[in-house]
Amino acid sequence: MSGIIIYEHANFQGKSREFIADIADLKPTEWAHCVSSVKVTNQPWVAYERPNYSGKFLVFEEGEYSCVDGDMNDKITSLKLITENLTNPKITLYENANYQALEFHHCLRWSESFPRKLLAVSSHKVQSGAWLLCENEDGSGLNYVARKDEQLPNYESINFNDKLSFLRPLRAGWR
Repeated sequence: MSGIIIYEHANFQGKSREFIADIADLKPTEWAHCVSSVKVTNQPWVAYERPNYSGKFLVFEEGEYSCVDGDMNDKITSLKLITENLTNPKITLYENANYQALEFHHCLRWSESFPRKLLAVSSHKVQSGAWLLCENEDGSGLNYVARKDEQLPNYESINFNDKLSFLRPLRAGWR
C-alpha cells in the first residue's frame, strides 16, 4: 500500500499522521501549514501549498525527507497520490501548440545529449507514467506534473510555453 506520513517538525519529530488517499484540504484535520518532514512508501505524492491541489508544490517519491524544502516548510495544505503505473513511462513533446511541428518521444531521464532545439516545447501527450516538467535544469522555476493520458495542447494555459528545460519520469522507490 502507498502512503505518506507527515510530521510537524523536522527530523520526523513531534506529532505525525499517515494518509493513504488524496486529501484536498488538510485544514479540517488540523494539519494545514504544519508539515516539516515526510516519509513516503511506494507511489509518489504531490504536496501543494493551497487546498484543492493548487499553488506551488513538491513531489515526494518513496523515501524519507527529514526537512521539507524551505519554501514549503509549514505551508503544505493538500496532498495528492500519484496512482499511475510508473513502469515504462512515455511522453511525446511537440515543438508547437496543438501537437504541431517536430515531435520527440521521450522514455528516459532528460540528459545533456538531448537536442537543445527541442527546448522550445509547447505541447505534450503522456502515453504512460507521470512526469515532472521543470523550467530550469536544476528543478527550480516553474514546475508541472504531467500524468498518464494527459493531452496538453498549449503550454500557454500553464504559463510554460517554450520554458521546458528538464523533465524526468516519476518513479516509485526512486529519488
